[in-house]
Amino acid sequence: MFVHFLDLSYLRLTYRPDLHTLFMRWTRPVSSEEHRLGYQQALAMAQPLGAGHWLVDLRSRGLASAEDFEWVLKDLRAQLVEALPQTSPRLAYLTTPNHQATILERLKNPELRGGFRSFIEEAPAQQWLETGS
Repeated sequence: MFVHFLDLSYLRLTYRPDLHTLFMRWTRPVSSEEHRLGYQQALAMAQPLGAGHWLVDLRSRGLASAEDFEWVLKDLRAQLVEALPQTSPRLAYLTTPNHQATILERLKNPELRGGFRSFIEEAPAQQWLETGS
């Protein structure tokens, strides 16, 4: 099994072919520019692998600004759909219990939330990525 890996100063990207999942593990709080660049790096890794399922670990980074989160829900999602037409992209957010309510509030709009869920434990997040339920 060949694992794809990229380690930036603020983000670790790992693709696990056995799980068909791209792991984004943020290592510290980031600026808006780093936030968007990190997702673009993830997309660049995911596209040739056909990796449409991402586990995004926010526990060390904390929450993005509302504007940056909306960018993910609208702009990045559109890029994912275009770059990975053979998959139905899903992003599972792994967050702290303290941030869970904020994420759920931001995902309230059914138009925006498709393919995005928030979890406080990794096992249910991986199960949702694998099965969609």
